[in-house]
Amino acid sequence: MVKAQIAVGVQTYEKYFGRKPRGIWLPECGYVPEADKYLKEFGIDYIITETHGILYANPTPVYGTFAPIVSPEGVIAFGRDIESSRQVWSSINGYPGDFNYREFYRDIGYEADYDYIKPYIAHNGVRVHTGIKYYRITGKTEFKDYYNLQWAKDSAEKQAGHFLDSRTNQINHISEYMDTPPIILCPYDAELYGHWWYEGPYWLYILFKKIYYDDCNFELITPSEYIDKYPSMQISSPCRSSWGANGYSEVWLNPSNDYVHRHLHVAGDRMCELANLFPNEKGLKKKALNQCARELLLAQSSDWLFIITNGTMVDYAKKRIKDHIGRFTKLYYQIKENKIDEDFLKDISKKDCVFPDIDYKIYL
Repeated sequence: MVKAQIAVGVQTYEKYFGRKPRGIWLPECGYVPEADKYLKEFGIDYIITETHGILYANPTPVYGTFAPIVSPEGVIAFGRDIESSRQVWSSINGYPGDFNYREFYRDIGYEADYDYIKPYIAHNGVRVHTGIKYYRITGKTEFKDYYNLQWAKDSAEKQAGHFLDSRTNQINHISEYMDTPPIILCPYDAELYGHWWYEGPYWLYILFKKIYYDDCNFELITPSEYIDKYPSMQISSPCRSSWGANGYSEVWLNPSNDYVHRHLHVAGDRMCELANLFPNEKGLKKKALNQCARELLLAQSSDWLFIITNGTMVDYAKKRIKDHIGRFTKLYYQIKENKIDEDFLKDISKKDCVFPDIDYKIYL
């Protein structure tokens, strides 16, 4: 199952970028040493882990997260930088919480008069986000002032300058203790920029302009470029780790959601069974086998367990798990009995059409 997930990730990247990826940001930064052999099999040179995945590696890395390490299996690991992550990502003191920024949670889809907004929300009349938001964060208060674009831009520009100064000082200090230039790895969810943090893309734009025009002691670099430039690195085994609360996968395996895992494991075993029973199928059966692979991957999505743990939209998350496992199981028996319901397959293929080029043989 691990091998198949990596295979789908690599194939999807290659489809859209026209070349194979050299690295992968592990899902939820979840690292286990057992995955190294599969990462190497698919040509992955490096991974991105949570900070303590590097700090608690064995033996202890001399330079912490400021230089990559390489596992005994030959996989290079970069750790997320604590300080730069906190400045951007922290819900308490990160930049996105600035009072001048647009308030994500105040949307006219929920606030406008129902008869007025009804034509612009869900077809069944349920209120949804429209993207039209009039207010700024203002403060930790129910009262919200109107959004002022210029104030928001001023904040973004000031914070871009602060981030630049912080990295310059950080690198100056660290460089005194290193033989090679340090790397500050700054990975953030793409959905932060423009979605949760409306001004995020503008902040990035100003930051990159400042780095280009201002006098600073560092350059922007990708992990791949850093590896090519500084290939000598310490051999060390990264620690089993993830991000999320407490840092060791507790978000995805705890008493609120642990019941799901036995169903995921059974479905995973059955998917491997199907692939081995029918290794060279064509036509309808191949379509059904490919759809089984989609349903399994959708059921395995870490979002559902995350939502259950956090207590937000729990019923929806549980329904998604139940739907995907149910569809998979029904197809599993239909394939084995050679009684595939074409209407059922067509229906779920339309509903769950992720990874259109998937090949079930990745489970062989």
